[in-house]
This record gives sequence, C-alpha cells and structure tokens, in this order.
Amino acid sequence: MKARVTSARNWMGANGAAIKGIAAPLFVVMILAMMVLPMPAWLLDTFFTINIAVALMVMMVAAYMVKPLDFAAFPLVLLLTTLMRLSLNVASTRVVLLEGHSGAGAAGAVIEAFGHFLIGGNFAVGLIVFAIVVVINFVVVTKGAERIAEVSARFTLDAMPGKQMAVDADLNAGVIDEKEARKRRAEVGEEAAFFGSMDGASKFVRGDAMAGIIILLINIIGGFTIGVLQHDLTAAKAADTYILLAVGDALVAQIPGLLISVAAAMVISRVGKENDVGQQVIAQLFNSPRVLGITGGILLSLGLIPGMPHLVFLAIGGLVSYGAWRMSKRPPPPTPEQLAAAEAAASAQAAPGNDGEASWDDLQPVDLLGLELGYRLIILVDKNRQGDLLTRIKGVRRKFAQEVGFLPPAVHVRDNLELKPSGYRITLRGVVVGEGEAFPGMFLAINPGGISTPLIGTPTTDPAFGLPAHWIDERQKEAAQMAGFTVVDSETVMATHLSHLMQVQAAKLLSRTETQQLVEHVAKLAPKLIEEVVPKMVTIAVFQKVLQLLLDESVHIRDIRTIIETLAEHAAATQDPVELARRIRIALAPSIVQQIYGQARELSVIAIEPQLERLLVQALGSNNGPSLDPGVADMLTRSAAEVALKQEEIGLPACLLVPDQIRSAMARLVRRVAPRLQVLAHSEIPETHSIRIGPILRGANA
Repeated sequence: MKARVTSARNWMGANGAAIKGIAAPLFVVMILAMMVLPMPAWLLDTFFTINIAVALMVMMVAAYMVKPLDFAAFPLVLLLTTLMRLSLNVASTRVVLLEGHSGAGAAGAVIEAFGHFLIGGNFAVGLIVFAIVVVINFVVVTKGAERIAEVSARFTLDAMPGKQMAVDADLNAGVIDEKEARKRRAEVGEEAAFFGSMDGASKFVRGDAMAGIIILLINIIGGFTIGVLQHDLTAAKAADTYILLAVGDALVAQIPGLLISVAAAMVISRVGKENDVGQQVIAQLFNSPRVLGITGGILLSLGLIPGMPHLVFLAIGGLVSYGAWRMSKRPPPPTPEQLAAAEAAASAQAAPGNDGEASWDDLQPVDLLGLELGYRLIILVDKNRQGDLLTRIKGVRRKFAQEVGFLPPAVHVRDNLELKPSGYRITLRGVVVGEGEAFPGMFLAINPGGISTPLIGTPTTDPAFGLPAHWIDERQKEAAQMAGFTVVDSETVMATHLSHLMQVQAAKLLSRTETQQLVEHVAKLAPKLIEEVVPKMVTIAVFQKVLQLLLDESVHIRDIRTIIETLAEHAAATQDPVELARRIRIALAPSIVQQIYGQARELSVIAIEPQLERLLVQALGSNNGPSLDPGVADMLTRSAAEVALKQEEIGLPACLLVPDQIRSAMARLVRRVAPRLQVLAHSEIPETHSIRIGPILRGANA
C-alpha cells in the first residue's frame, strides 16, 4: 500500500512539473486563440473576470514584495497580461460588432455592467470617464514609470562595477565565503537584467494604453456604421447601443490596465530592501509626532474658519493630533552614548574592589594584535544589538589562514575612552599600525577612480587603501551604487582595514608561538618530513626567520611541504636564512608568479636599462656589502614608484625583473616607496611562462 502511495505521489509530482513547464506556452496559445476564434458571451465574461483578478494579484504582489528581484518575472507577466487584454479587446470587438444590435447584453454581463452601473448608461459620461482613466494611466502613471525604468536601467548598469567591488571587498574581508560571493554576484547581474527588461517592458503598458484609445474609436465608428447601414437602426439608437458597448468594453480593459501600470510603477520606484511598500510608507510617513502635530493643528484651524465643513476638519484634525500626542509619550530610544555609559557603570559596579597591594596579576601582557574602539563603536561588538564585528574578525582570521598559510593570533578587542567616540585603532605588539573612524548605521562610498558624481556626505579617505571616499547615510546608498561607488558598511570598513594590515604585517604576526603551532600542524600531516628537518637540520629560530623573510615580500607559505623539502635539500650546505629563503623562492616560483599574475602565461615586467643594471650589480652584488650612492638610490626609488603606479593605472601588475644576485637588495630598496612593487629574479620565472618587457627603469642621464 505504501509503495502504491509513493508511486502515485511520484507520478503526480512528475506530471505537476511537466504541467508547469507547458503552462506558459499553453497560455500564449490560448491568448492567440481568443483573437481568431469566436467566443460566446458567457466565456467572454469569464475571461474578463480572470483578467481583473490577475491584475489585482499582480498589484498585490508588487505591493508586498521587499526587493525588485522578489518579482523577477514581472517583465514577462507584463507582456502576457498586455497580450491577454488586447486579445480580449479583439474578441469583445467581434461580439460587439456582430451582436450589438440585439441589445446592451449582447457582449456579456461584465461589459453591460460597466456600461450601465459604472457610468449610469450615459455614453457621454462613459467617454469622459474613459478619457480621464486614459490620462491617468497614459500621461501620469505610465509616463512616470517609463522614465523611472529608463533611468534605473542606466544607473543599475553603471553601478554594476561598484557593487561587484563591494562583493569582492566583503570576500577579502572574510565577511562572506566564495559561495555567498558567487550568489551576490549573480544577484547583481540579475538585478541589472531585471531593470534592463523593465525599461523595455514599460513600453508594453504605454502601447496598451494607446491601443485602448484606438480600439475604442474603431468600435464606435464601426459599430455606428454597422448599426445604421446593416441593421437599419436609427442614428440615435445606433449611437446609444454601440457607443455604450464600446465604452463599457474600453473600461473593462482599462481598469485592469491601470492596475498593471500602478504595479509596474511600484516595482521600479521602490527604494530600500528592508520592508514592503506598506511598512515602508507607514514607518517613514507616520513616524514623527512633530509632523502629525503640525498637520493636526492646521486641520483644526481650518475647521474653525466660518464657511468650512467644520465636522470633517475638526474630526480628522482631532484624530491626527491625538495620534501625535500618543507618539510623543513614547520614551525615545537610548542613544549610543547613553548605552555606552550604562555599560561602563554596570562594569564598574560589577568589578570587585581591590584595596590590596600590587601583584603580578596587575601586569597585563602586551596584545600581539589588538583592536581598540571608541565608545560609539561598542555597539558593533554587541550581539544583542545585531553587532557582527566579532563575526567579521573571525572571518578575516579564517581567510588570512587560508591564503597566507598560518593561523594568526587572536584579535583582542577592547574599548578605549581616550579615542574619538567613532575612532578605532589597530595595534601590533602594543604599537599603533593603523587607525581610522567608522560611523555605525552609515556607509562608506569609495571612489574606485574616475567617478565625478557628487555625493551628499562627509568626505574622507578609505583607511585601508587611501582612496577618496564619502561617509553617507542609507538614503544615499542606492544612488552611490548606481553612480559606480563601492559602498560598504562600517563593519566592513574596519574588517577590511584589519585584513589589509594583517597582510602587510604578516611577518611580524608570525611569532615563535605561531611557528611552533605551524610545525605541530605539519607534523600531523607529514610526521616523518618534519622530524627529519625541524629541529634536526634547521632550528625553530632559523625556520621562523626564513618564513618571516618570505612573508616580508608577500610570499604566501601555504605550500609548507615544498618549503620544508627545500630546507631539507639545502640546510646541510648553509644555515643562512637569507640564502635559504632565496632557494625557497626559486622552488615556489610557479606559485609566486601565479599570486602576482594569476593564470596569465605571458608576464609583463618592468626591466632596468643595461647600463644602470651593471651599476647596480657592481654596487649591490659586492661581497663586501651593498655600497650604492645615495643620489642613485633616491633616483632609482622615485623612478620605480612612478613606473609601478603607471603599471597599476593600466591594470597590469607592477613587477620588476632583476638579476639574481641583487634581487633581495633591490626588494629592500624599493619596498619603502613602492610597497606593491614586486621584485622577481630571472631564476624565479617558470619555464612554462614567457616575459614581455614593458616599462624601463633608466639612469639619470636618460
């Protein structure tokens, strides 16, 4: 019995899916059939009722949606409902012209009801009402919606790069994983496609309104001619019958058309993605007791003027004033300053008194990695108030470990009343390495370059990369994204800043503790390998120094097996960390090049002119130590910084190719003025790759 029930459910599920798959084609075929096949009056009434019901459903869905993509099928629905109304117009026109002489009920009860009940059987009133509905639909709603759709489509396409960069920023900050990043990128693309489709689909509504006017004129002229010439009706009788039917038919089509137009306008005029239209309007329109109080006072004043309808004005004015009074009695929400003060007082009260002598417990160790917050930023780490900064920091540490190759120390977060209320500070071993400001509830709009659109906000710079930016409120967010800015919230700003500084200071984050933990982790994966090398062939101190030299030049140490195998190969010949790091770089050459250039096989590099290169080899490659003239060094570093900037501006990695014997010295020389300039030796270019010489570093006499 259970097997029969299961098979029946599977059959129903499979057939249900098949029916859904052919529903749209069947609907289109039905619409086309209504245009060419004669329909009885009762079937016409059914389809008119379905048309009105569908229009109401579409408008309700548009009213309750939260974001445009919740109704992504709307452009297609717009096309199908427009075709359905036009096909009903054709079918009803056929019935009106063929059977109209027999009376007002010839085209069905729906058209008759619209012709008699709504306009009182007076075709002149009907024409005026129809004209007003068309003006509202065509001139007001459709025209405005069409313009909004056009502008939204253009701005959405312009905002795509900024939104994609915001997704990349969240991914780099560890806020989201790769799966969520793909989902958000797909959503950005779908949003652009949606608004592009809406720009074209709005023409359906406009064409439908124009078609309604033309069909009405055809029905009036055609019906009047047929009634007089074919059915021998008097001019007055023909006009009364056919014009009344034509106007009723036009109103039956225009009312659903107006509903669909309103739904289209609601879909594309939405701003914000938190609440539906009703909640948004109520929250923003009836949220201020001052606004309601002034409105109520004006209405009460108007009600006291002689000659005015006192009852209506006084009743509504009193109701609005009462609402303002009730809202003013609500306690205001606590400010961040009040919340921070309350927390500080509670902490002070809960802290046990200590009136004894000083002890070693009073000596607090210096945090290896710390984040200090001003009191207004405490809300960002309070989970009870939806603060997710701690979650973002965990994501930053996880992403750092996955990319760089070791687990960084925990970030110690604490408040610091000496900071600005909205300021924060990042410390490394007690030393400040970065600081900035963040404003909870606001967004940082970062200019990636080349955007001249002005923003209403506070100008600033991105604390992580120094790009020009503005702090804006949520109302400006959509406009900034459409203009191409990268818009991120305050938590992402701080997490990205922390992530960037951790990448830059990776060598200093690798303390002896982290090195020992890394050795223990590798011992679980390859116990024999680690036993033979560390600490038998290479001490922990030398191993740590080698890894720090690699991290100093942004070389990730994820491939720890290759690093240890290279140490095992060369540790017997030398214990010099610099030489061991050089050998490891050669072994890691494919991953280093991929880290810089990605999957490219042709590497565009910066080269040094031969004369200057010979000078540098003589000065930096000497066995007696580097001895480069200060003037030459200054000229070289300034030239390297300029060339690196030009490479980045055209979208290419900044990478300098030098002889092996001066690579390490050149890397140290240019690191201070051009930190993003990578320096590769000739031996570090894999055989699978080719090089293309780009800019040339020239001497002072060039």
